[in-house]
Amino acid sequence: MRVIFLGPPGAGKGTQARILRDRFGLEQISTGDILRDNFARGTKLGTQAQTFMKRGQLVPDDLVIEMIEHELERARDGFVMDGFPRTVAQAQALDALLARRRVPLDAAIFFSGDRSALIARLAARWTNPRNGRTYNALTNPPKVAGIDDEDGGELVQREDDRAETVTKRLEVYDRQTRPLVEYYRRAGKLVEVDALASVKAVADRIAAAVGAQHARS
Repeated sequence: MRVIFLGPPGAGKGTQARILRDRFGLEQISTGDILRDNFARGTKLGTQAQTFMKRGQLVPDDLVIEMIEHELERARDGFVMDGFPRTVAQAQALDALLARRRVPLDAAIFFSGDRSALIARLAARWTNPRNGRTYNALTNPPKVAGIDDEDGGELVQREDDRAETVTKRLEVYDRQTRPLVEYYRRAGKLVEVDALASVKAVADRIAAAVGAQHARS
């Protein structure tokens, strides 16, 4: 089973990726995690990517695709991918990569939701800076406010989760990423979910849709 998640910041993609991963035994692939891991291990790809980031430039698609290709070696039983692709060009590159491996994509899950509600949700997000685990004061609060459930450490609010930054992130999303919705709709891969429904309702909708798409492929 091979699935990608599409949608604006604050739509709950990370939470649902973990749920889908655990439910079906998939590999969770996050481009942010891949980049951080390659930086930490000092790989050739990580060093090359860091050169671009230090200049304030985006990491070129070919480098990101190469990192993803390495990750797919570990994803023999399928994957759920969050954070890539972000543009139609990246989607085409991913399609080419999967075609070479003869493992077609099963579904592209599109998380849709009201803009103002998404901004409010992001403004309520808190993150564990030690491992990236996130909580949301509105939809998925920690047991104790400001404290991580598992390691007992302090949670923080990232700069890019503040309202003014969120607005800019959504503008970038509209410009770059929304065209992917039509790309995957035309390919017959798109499944739309209501990002503002309960975590359980969204998870159940995704599981049912992904299972049906996989059975047809």
